[in-house]
Amino acid sequence: MSQKYVKLLVATHKPYDFPKSDIYYPIEVGASLRESHLGYLRDDFGKNISNKNGSFCELTALYWAWQNSFAEDVEYIGLVHYRRYFSGDIEFGDSAILGEERIKKLLSSYDIILPKKRNYYIETVYSHYKHAHYIDDIEILRETIEQISPEYSDSFDRVMSQRTLYLYNMFIVSYYHFDSYCKWLFQILSVLENKIDISDRDEYQKRVFGFLGERLLNVWLHKNRLRVAEVAVTNIEGENLLKKGVDMIGRMISNKRRDS
Repeated sequence: MSQKYVKLLVATHKPYDFPKSDIYYPIEVGASLRESHLGYLRDDFGKNISNKNGSFCELTALYWAWQNSFAEDVEYIGLVHYRRYFSGDIEFGDSAILGEERIKKLLSSYDIILPKKRNYYIETVYSHYKHAHYIDDIEILRETIEQISPEYSDSFDRVMSQRTLYLYNMFIVSYYHFDSYCKWLFQILSVLENKIDISDRDEYQKRVFGFLGERLLNVWLHKNRLRVAEVAVTNIEGENLLKKGVDMIGRMISNKRRDS
């Protein structure tokens, strides 16, 4: 049987319409936390961290694919979300998302496909995290990298001082790089789990390991110097920018009260 070129996991927690293209594979995340299921792939079979979905977000799908041979028969593996896709060349509802031919063309010249960077303009990655989350998480992460992966410390500091960031834990990359990244990522996150207490946090802030995973992808990219193809993200539900802005201001106020 010939090797398949690419598989893209589509992380979801609810029933949804998915692309008909055979490169897209919907996967139910946090499946171990539910009694009824959606009929898709699930992140609770084999070796898994499905029960940690509340704090690891879509990374439970990534872990499942890495640990259960999902990607071993492909050249490239990727992760997108049920409502967020890379913009591209095949129709999906009222949108156009990446298809296999466009992916092949991009990866003939680049090592990895990522969303276009978010630009914080007046903030650094570090200060943005401080305003949006718990800054102690970043300090603990820095300490952990220094302890178990010190060759990444300089890249971590560089990323924290930047004003742009790749978000969403979305990417398409070769199996070789995927395997290398997952080994590094989940080693660090497994240590952080024992250092960061999330028991008193609200549901949003409990997603800490998903948030830190976004930052760690940027650190890994900086260190390993992959050639990046940036592609716009299509949100098939649309982006409520006003709500996002209001929510962000609310978190900043809450954090200032907590720190005072």
